[in-house]
Amino acid sequence: MLLLLLGLMAGTCLSSLPEQEKNPQYWWDQAQQTLQHALKLQELNTNIAKNAIMFLGDGMGVSTVTATRILKGQLHHMSGEEFQLEMDKFPFVALSKTYNTNAQVPDSAGTATAFLCGVKSNHGTVGVSAAVTRSQCNTTKGNEVTSILRWAKDAGKSVGIVTTTRVSHATPSAAYAHSADREWYSDNEMPPQALTQGCKDISYQLIHNIPDIEVILGGGRKYMFPKNTPDVEYKDDEKASGTRLDGQFLTNVWKDKKPRNKNAHYVWNRTQLLELDLDRVDFLLGLFEPVDMTYELNRNNQTDPSLTEMVEVAIKILKKNPKGFFLLVEGGRIDHGHHEAKAKQALHEAVEMDRAIGLAGALTSENDTLTVVTADHSHVFTFGGYTRRGNSIFGLAPMLSDRDNKPFTSILYGNGPGYRIVAGERENIFTVDYAHENYQAQSAVPLGSETHGGEDVAVFAKGPMAHLLHGVHEQNYIPHVVAYASCIGANKDHCKTFSSSAGLAPQPALFSGLLTIFLLLSLLF
Repeated sequence: MLLLLLGLMAGTCLSSLPEQEKNPQYWWDQAQQTLQHALKLQELNTNIAKNAIMFLGDGMGVSTVTATRILKGQLHHMSGEEFQLEMDKFPFVALSKTYNTNAQVPDSAGTATAFLCGVKSNHGTVGVSAAVTRSQCNTTKGNEVTSILRWAKDAGKSVGIVTTTRVSHATPSAAYAHSADREWYSDNEMPPQALTQGCKDISYQLIHNIPDIEVILGGGRKYMFPKNTPDVEYKDDEKASGTRLDGQFLTNVWKDKKPRNKNAHYVWNRTQLLELDLDRVDFLLGLFEPVDMTYELNRNNQTDPSLTEMVEVAIKILKKNPKGFFLLVEGGRIDHGHHEAKAKQALHEAVEMDRAIGLAGALTSENDTLTVVTADHSHVFTFGGYTRRGNSIFGLAPMLSDRDNKPFTSILYGNGPGYRIVAGERENIFTVDYAHENYQAQSAVPLGSETHGGEDVAVFAKGPMAHLLHGVHEQNYIPHVVAYASCIGANKDHCKTFSSSAGLAPQPALFSGLLTIFLLLSLLF
């Protein structure tokens, strides 16, 4: 009876094999079409990137990308495996080595410093070099490193940050902050010694370090307000109250630092965001939750915008600058879902980020916009078990374990909170709702929080100079490519030979040489 039930459940999402796939000509034609498309890529896009967008799927390793592809396909009523994500359509793909200078398996702070600032650094530190020791404030001074967001701003471009985490979290903070500890969200989280030595918390740095960031959207409200200030949305929840010890209302400070002839708007819910007349918005700060934003599956459509909605607003504001823009977008809660072993939450977060990637593509042009999609690190997330074609990505393997005679899901974790022992044996998943959005997939080793993985992650790229992302790279190489393509930062000598409309333009030296030859010929004849 158990085997029969297992077979029925495993086959509930099984789609019949498409008839055309039985014909070898189908696969032949598909491969030939792909080949013709690849040959066209020999005509490289060497334009200047007026705009650059970096999408960062926090914790989005290759196994997560594959599982997300299957899920999104199944949400479109397909078997899933043959589906194409928006990022799958990018013509150039590379691999990124994610280790930190002091860690084989990295954290999001050191990796963010790499892919935003162009240098590798230590685990747990943001916007500083490897000379800084975590949590030691007095090692910070003189070891700060700047980010591609700063380089873009210095070049006169508009810049923005959009995240589903708190805006002071590891990934976004590396764009503007220099901190010996990624967890110094407000001064309340800092040790007295660090405050005495003059270090500033990350939320303070967000407002003061680069005060003219045009768009900041995400969570992290509580770190902007004085300690015990009731939250505007969760008034009776003490955990949502302000945390700051310095008494500052940083949202007010943010607005006061803007020029009087500019329109600066602070919003805290979806309705306020979507009611804005974006033609009349110069600066926008949106903080939609006290800490991180809620998972997409649990999002309140009235109070919290989706990642796609935030990206749309950001691009429409930033693209008004004739010099272009740089936008950092983080699907940050992919990582959180994995840490909690909640694979359904993690993968739906990744699906939402892929929607945002598609929307960004529709709002920009590949001719002048470089788009890079990557991850900071992976997770010990896997799926297997010889599942059949079309099997629900959250479904069961089509067999029982030959060791304990119990069923198991295709998705599993190497370690994490999903480890369960009942009566001395592995938990029988038929006794729980493994299809629930908060089901914690089983793991091999018990941990309160599942860990990152150490393998390489994918880098997808399209637009000007996207071909420079190829092969296997150190993670800190990524912002150097974006800066080179955008003609920002320190490496700009090649920009004299560029024409944004026609790629490489003749060099002045060439004209001088031709003129000399012409004059010599005139004298001879």
